[in-house]
Amino acid sequence: MAQPYMKKDDDDEEVEYSPFFGIEKGAVLQEARAFHDPQLDVRRCSQVITKLLYLLNQGETFTKVEATEVFFAVTKLFQSSDAGLRRLVYLMIKELSPSSDEVIIVTSSLMKDMNSKTDMYRANAIRVLCRIIDGTLLTQIERYLKQAIVDKNPVVASAALVSGIHLAQANPEIVKRWSNEVQEAVQSRAPLVQFHGLALLHQIRQNDRLAISKLVSSLTRGSVRSPLAQCLLIRYTSQVMRESSMNTQNGDRPFFDFLESSLRQKPEMVELEAARKITEMDVTSRELAPAITLLQSFLTSHKPVLRFAAVRTLNKVAMTRPLAVTNCNVDLESLMLDTNRSIATLAITTLLKTGNESSVDRLMKQITSFMSDIADEFKIVVVEAIRSLCLKFPLKYRSMLNFLSNSLREEGGFEYKKAIVDSIITLISEIPDAKEIGLLHLCEFIEDCEFTYLSSQILHFLGNEGPRTSDPSRYIRYIYNRVILENATVRASAVSTLAKFGALVDTLKPRIFVLLRRCLFDTEDEVRDRATLYLQTLGGEVSIGNNEKDANDFLFGSFDVPLANLEASLRTYEPSEKPFDISSVSREVRSLPLQEKKAPGKKAPAAAAPAPVSAVDAYPKMLSSIPEFSGFGKLFKSSEPVELTEAETEYAVNVVKHIYDSYVVLQYNCTNTIEEQLLEDVTVCVDASDAEEFSEICSKPLASLPYNSAGQIFVAFEKPERVPAIGKFLNLLKFTVKEVDTSTGEADEDGVEDEYQLEDFEIVAADYMLRVAVSNFRNAWENMDPESERVDEYGLGVRESLAEAVGAVINILGMQPCEGTEVVPRNARSHTCLLSGVFIGGVKVLVRLSFGLSGPNEVAMKLAVRSDDPEVSDKIHEIVASG
Repeated sequence: MAQPYMKKDDDDEEVEYSPFFGIEKGAVLQEARAFHDPQLDVRRCSQVITKLLYLLNQGETFTKVEATEVFFAVTKLFQSSDAGLRRLVYLMIKELSPSSDEVIIVTSSLMKDMNSKTDMYRANAIRVLCRIIDGTLLTQIERYLKQAIVDKNPVVASAALVSGIHLAQANPEIVKRWSNEVQEAVQSRAPLVQFHGLALLHQIRQNDRLAISKLVSSLTRGSVRSPLAQCLLIRYTSQVMRESSMNTQNGDRPFFDFLESSLRQKPEMVELEAARKITEMDVTSRELAPAITLLQSFLTSHKPVLRFAAVRTLNKVAMTRPLAVTNCNVDLESLMLDTNRSIATLAITTLLKTGNESSVDRLMKQITSFMSDIADEFKIVVVEAIRSLCLKFPLKYRSMLNFLSNSLREEGGFEYKKAIVDSIITLISEIPDAKEIGLLHLCEFIEDCEFTYLSSQILHFLGNEGPRTSDPSRYIRYIYNRVILENATVRASAVSTLAKFGALVDTLKPRIFVLLRRCLFDTEDEVRDRATLYLQTLGGEVSIGNNEKDANDFLFGSFDVPLANLEASLRTYEPSEKPFDISSVSREVRSLPLQEKKAPGKKAPAAAAPAPVSAVDAYPKMLSSIPEFSGFGKLFKSSEPVELTEAETEYAVNVVKHIYDSYVVLQYNCTNTIEEQLLEDVTVCVDASDAEEFSEICSKPLASLPYNSAGQIFVAFEKPERVPAIGKFLNLLKFTVKEVDTSTGEADEDGVEDEYQLEDFEIVAADYMLRVAVSNFRNAWENMDPESERVDEYGLGVRESLAEAVGAVINILGMQPCEGTEVVPRNARSHTCLLSGVFIGGVKVLVRLSFGLSGPNEVAMKLAVRSDDPEVSDKIHEIVASG
């Protein structure tokens, strides 16, 4: 039900209500009977249709019967010649979207209006018809639509073109036949017709890159006068340049010259569009300068929309090329006091990206003055900009941490407070000098924090960082206060944090024991259980592992077993005298393996091999049950299936690479997709001449492969122990084929030997690395022996983007990205990626990758590796250098 749209005044005068306040569907449907009156009341009918349109747009649903009755009633209104009522009738028919049976009823009336002498009727009838008809009826009115496209009245022509844009999505072949008429519309003097004509012509040719290039080339010579069409042409021009990877530094650059000339083409919307597209391109500073100069001139415009558009574009440029925007800093500072808070926020965040170290304190003071006046979404933008600036100028951490701390005490929602907490944690992690003051700010915040998640996050971080400060005792009071004053979730987190201090700081252990004993009387089971466990473990009453380090690792170390793997292992665990061993659970993060490829459109027969019970246990159990492979030792890793045949081919084959310390077993999964054939004595001949370190030792062929059933062929190779040997393998499928009578299912006794060429594949270095995650990379890195660290720098050459370079290195190493660092922010000029994994032989490996753009798309990388074995650290560098 509609609500009043104005509040009461202070003097309690009458309230103004929406004209739709209190209307109900049933009552309006009753009123719709007025459409059947012999003498139509135009005013009343208009009011009823308006109410029906309101109900539909508010999400009210009509039953099939109700919609049909209303539709037929509305069609009766075509007998009225009132222009206003006719427009409402058109809207009502579009909203009701009648079925194909009902469309026939109204088609004749609409086609009559299409040929009316009243232009308003013609334009609206075209829009409605094209909205409700299907492809069959479209061919009947195609001639009228072509005529309408070249009509002298721009309203009619524009209506036909817009209808064509919508129709092209469902009936592209029909709309393509209108190309000549649409080309004529592009040359129209009517601005809107030219705009819609260009949009439709581009949609018709969008799958033909050469045609689009010719279209843009012809139109950039100056035949487009409509400002909207010019903006559209600018977008299409930049798209053509991007797709063709056109080098703007060449002598012949007509497209870029067009963009540059558009910077001087009134009105402002064209200039802005050209400037925006140039700033998004990879151009030289000299080519970028005119666009920046234009945007700078708009910063002082009296029009708020121009100021907003200019500062938003400059803000994006500052993310990747801050030096190009520094000349605008004086104008940007004046916008910090703009009455439009969106403009002021963009101005300050741009200044934070382009400012120098000497201007930081002044910017902080100016930001403070208006932070309370803007919405949380803008505050988050400011906070993220401040974090980036602090990382850029780490010596200014004190003033920025003070600002973030003061912001935590202000009013704000969860996302805003979380952004501040995340920023403070990042600064503490990246700037060692900021640790103690940052931790104190976080401790002060949790005293009044109303968000359980943030309190738990801060306590967890405090437990990791607090014991490593110069005076850990100062944080105990803040932590224990959470045990007394907070809810059960935060109390449990506080107990764990206290225990970490007791385990890592010997001088605090007696005090921690006293506090944990008090927690034994808590009303919540989780809090009491944690306190009991920590007291008994830290006190030596319960033995975990062989020493104190094992106990601390158990209590406070990262849980590096993927939960999906643990669940799968527990489900398949068979109760016995031997207890469940968590060390047997795979640490690798991976998707479900081995989906057998079936013939298209067919169901697997009942005799087909069942799917593996779990992603973790299927391969080890299967391989250990084969006598030839039972002596190979513990399986280290199984790869994802690699397809060796194209889709829809006669035989579907993929290979899984099983890696052992000294062996590699290739499992070829085969499916026969030909119903008239039975394959017998199926083998794979593997040519490993390009894999010199591998020597074939045995194979296990497949006796029979009926139609639509899956089978496995195995080939085993020996290699040097714990060496990441690589090589290329050529594969040939050999078999005896027998014809099958599909009516009886019987196969011929005699067969013919045949073979089928499979795709090649490689064993690469990534096959010797398990993707194992760590929950806290910083702690894991610091706990690794610094003597095992190896650091070097590499040039990765020209890359499409920083994200492409990051993905390429991750694929080469085959390691697990940590903490979401595989995602590269848009337009980033530098990025740090954290990787973890386990190398063959069970060696834990951690990697820090620091990427940066050293030139136009030239990517440089710094690689730092720590591992349990310094030789493995060296091997990781060798893999990257050779990759």
